[in-house]
Amino acid sequence: MIDPMTDQPVHVTVPDEGWLDRLEDLHDRVELSVWDFAAPQPDGRIDLAVRPYTPSPGGLATLDASRIVAVQLQTLGFDGVPDQLPAGIICCNAVGVHEGSTAELAIALLLASQRNLDAYARERGEWHRRWGTSIADRRVMLLGYGGIGTEIEKRLEGFDAELVRVAGHARKDERGEIHGSDELARLLPTVDVVMVAVPLSPANVGLIDDEFLNALPDDAVVVNVSRGKIADTDAIVRQTGRIRYATDVTDPEPLPADHPLWSTPGVLVSPHVGGMSSAMQPRIDRVVRDQITRLLNGEPLASVVVPAEGLEGST
Repeated sequence: MIDPMTDQPVHVTVPDEGWLDRLEDLHDRVELSVWDFAAPQPDGRIDLAVRPYTPSPGGLATLDASRIVAVQLQTLGFDGVPDQLPAGIICCNAVGVHEGSTAELAIALLLASQRNLDAYARERGEWHRRWGTSIADRRVMLLGYGGIGTEIEKRLEGFDAELVRVAGHARKDERGEIHGSDELARLLPTVDVVMVAVPLSPANVGLIDDEFLNALPDDAVVVNVSRGKIADTDAIVRQTGRIRYATDVTDPEPLPADHPLWSTPGVLVSPHVGGMSSAMQPRIDRVVRDQITRLLNGEPLASVVVPAEGLEGST
């Protein structure tokens, strides 16, 4: 129960009472308490504060860095966190929690778009048969070959599609060639599907723009499970009827009820639910348990995206 670095009890806060029940076996080793980040920061030292499941960095800027060591996110993305988090506080993201579920949703969005499932759902009580597009024999680009991209690749195996992998830099692995992003202009006209799972960075904001979409062949489909700002929403609307777009993320987000994207033909929208599946809770529980073990053993925390110095990094 003692932090070997400070000779003080290891104190971990969790966002709700359910966590106390799931971590009940750790109560004799660490001090556990509930803090949802909406209330003021509790008195005393906190070694690890588990954030509620939210994509917003709200509430981080007011943290007292002198009394909190680390924040554990329940999200893989950490947009805005480095700008909001006071210097001196470590921040860790949830690696290994959402990648599989997000990849599942990416495949679901692709299938729904290719096989007209959204149209059939709206035509309840009617019977309109139409030809759809198979994934089989299609040329599918995986744009972004990190955790989510590799999980999408696993789930596309067996669909008889030809995969074109694209990452920031060209390289080869045991599966063959991974193209660099500088080859996009040449590759886009050759693919039928683009599965987008790139990280949000200044270089990637607005990546899916008019030039990107114009390079694709007619009736190509773009599936976006990265971040809304990766796409130029106005460009998507302008491509009405030529390019299909299936997305779990939007810009703005939430998407206003009167936004034209809702009524744009060929567009399918889900409300940023890639990680919201039954697989999440046991996986984030494992992440937090591992972090607690590291604290008790005096080891560095895992999946650090903002170290104590306030710069993005990883351990």
